[in-house]
Amino acid sequence: MKNLISELLSKLAEKEEESKEFVAQIEALEIVVTAMLCRMDKNDRQAMVTHIQSALNEVRPTEAVTERDTDLLKQYLDKLLTQPRN
Repeated sequence: MKNLISELLSKLAEKEEESKEFVAQIEALEIVVTAMLCRMDKNDRQAMVTHIQSALNEVRPTEAVTERDTDLLKQYLDKLLTQPRN
């Protein structure tokens, strides 16, 4: 029993570390995208945002990607594109 608990705790620690790495990657990408958007001409930026939003409107849920996941993706992209962090 102790071995099982020890193994489970070890796996949990591994998952937590992976999660931290994913969060760092996402935050780094957000910083890069924000910096790029801020350097773009206003018209170019708006054209890109419009193009991305049009592409998102074509995204449809599948068995592998649920409607909730699709909605979350759209929400996060909208936030990133229209309200980038400073």
